[in-house]
Amino acid sequence: MGSGAGSFLKVLLKNFDVLAGPVVSLLYPLYASIRAIETKSQNDDRQWLTYWVLYSMITLLELTFARVIEWIPIWSYVKLIFTCWLVLPYFSGAAYVYEHFLRPLFLNPQQTINIWYVPRKDVFTEKEDILTAAEKYIQEHGTEAFETLIHRVDKSRSTTGYSIFGHPEDDYRY
Repeated sequence: MGSGAGSFLKVLLKNFDVLAGPVVSLLYPLYASIRAIETKSQNDDRQWLTYWVLYSMITLLELTFARVIEWIPIWSYVKLIFTCWLVLPYFSGAAYVYEHFLRPLFLNPQQTINIWYVPRKDVFTEKEDILTAAEKYIQEHGTEAFETLIHRVDKSRSTTGYSIFGHPEDDYRY
């Protein structure tokens, strides 16, 4: 009977990452997220929303680079330790990542690149639409900001070979 318990313990320790991973990365965060929804505090909401974003990013990373990651023998342990750091309230790793990395990234949107932005060519169909948008921008930001915007756009387009002040046919270079 002693050897059976020893074998069980040996299997348990050998597969600790496989057994503890789902508990640490899914079960406890699910439980804590449900509790956070029911509280009025926003700190725990931020902690768990950030955790789920980071967990999704880790999962995407693993799915994308699965062939490379399978060659890293300690990956499952590194992931487990990192997940523990993100999850455990003593460390509040997800909140730390949010405060030091994600929040500054989104507070300065000029520094980020929006990969989902696809400019539409038919945004304004009528001249009045363009004039209305320009008037609204001037009312909100002032004339100097509008002039600065026009000069900045014209300067960036002049380096690519066409200008907003040129002929309309010039804008259709391929």
